[in-house]
Amino acid sequence: MKIKILKSSIQLENDSVLLLPFDNKRNEELKNIIFDKEIWEFMGISVSNEQGLKNYIAKTIKDKNNRLIYPFLVIDKATNKIAGCTRYSNVDSANKKGEIGWTWYGTEFQGTGLNKACKFELLQFGFETIGFKRIQFSADQDNLKAQKAIENLGAKKEGVLRNNYVASNGKSRNEVYYSILKDEWKSLKDEIFPEFIEY
Repeated sequence: MKIKILKSSIQLENDSVLLLPFDNKRNEELKNIIFDKEIWEFMGISVSNEQGLKNYIAKTIKDKNNRLIYPFLVIDKATNKIAGCTRYSNVDSANKKGEIGWTWYGTEFQGTGLNKACKFELLQFGFETIGFKRIQFSADQDNLKAQKAIENLGAKKEGVLRNNYVASNGKSRNEVYYSILKDEWKSLKDEIFPEFIEY
């Protein structure tokens, strides 16, 4: 597995989306979309003001520098606007697995197909370049919208982990876990993501 590539500057894109490393100066543009309470309902944190945004940016960059995550800014290429964020996390090189998550989008970019374009790039890079054998996803048990989005990627539901994270209100929450395996990627790529495949 090419784990060292996560120490480099990774930029991914297709006709719909551009993913830039989070420490790009454009992260300041998150202020245009981040203060929506709806975004944070199931995220475990809440960003509601300028100081909260500064804290979010600082912690994300700190966690990246500590090799805990590899975060991206998601840019909608149709408008050249920052649409949200996503990341690789829970990378386990010994077992060749990782997670794609902590994904959120501004309201105007939800339901536009941008998530599918974004996840295609992350899945393709994860399986074909980094060398993951398993990529997992999770969603709050009550976040049916996120669960549906994950299922639309072809991920298989594995089960519920109880009290798996603490929400911003201090309450413990259950999460539903999904995965896609390397052995499944080729057929899923052709079946679910044909519009992004370059021949």
